[in-house]
Amino acid sequence: MPIRVTCPKCHTRFKVGDQHAGKTGACPKCKGPIEIPKAEDEVVIHAPELEAGAKNAKGESVLKPIKRKETKVGMNMLVVIIGTTVLTIAIALLARFSDLGEMTIWVLTAGAVLLGPLLAYAGYSFLKDDELGSYEGTDLYIRSLACGLVFALLWGMYVFVAGQIFEEDSYKEGLEMVQLLIPLGLMLGIGTFASFVSFDLEPITGFFHFALFLVVTVLLRLLMGLSLLPGMDWPAGTWATG
Repeated sequence: MPIRVTCPKCHTRFKVGDQHAGKTGACPKCKGPIEIPKAEDEVVIHAPELEAGAKNAKGESVLKPIKRKETKVGMNMLVVIIGTTVLTIAIALLARFSDLGEMTIWVLTAGAVLLGPLLAYAGYSFLKDDELGSYEGTDLYIRSLACGLVFALLWGMYVFVAGQIFEEDSYKEGLEMVQLLIPLGLMLGIGTFASFVSFDLEPITGFFHFALFLVVTVLLRLLMGLSLLPGMDWPAGTWATG
């Protein structure tokens, strides 16, 4: 059985007959001295087994690799989300140039309730961690509906808390952003918790999940010509209590 030899000087690899085992000779390339190892000293590296685990009588593995199942936003749901978003933007622009009066609050409420579940669904689809598994099907729809409705209700909580803290006159005249940090902070905290409970999202991820809804609804307020936040005096010339 031939013995594999590596020259320690030029690192050339070659094989010699086992009759040379334990002898010293010259490298055929660099002529440097080489000590031929004995056959029992030769180190043989075996290739690893390709499949480990339980096998059947034929030696075939009975275990199948676990494939990660990724969920994506379905085409129908994507069309619904885009269509609803475009429709909401159109209604917001229409409201901007219409005299809705007391109907404004109902338009805002309907928009928040309509967008809440859709944005909760869309945000979860982008922010979920596929490595940890994800909700699908009816379970996902129910969680998106519940989480989205909580998101929408948080606008009502914001107005209620601000109304308890500030006098009606100052609220209608418009407050500074720093004055509204308490109701806004409560809104962000509860919204993050709702994302955490509904979808098992990490707190930071849950924060961004709710922030998506908050940013979209705030942008719609601006499109309607309202202030950035209810009770705020920015941008100038807007209806602060809207």
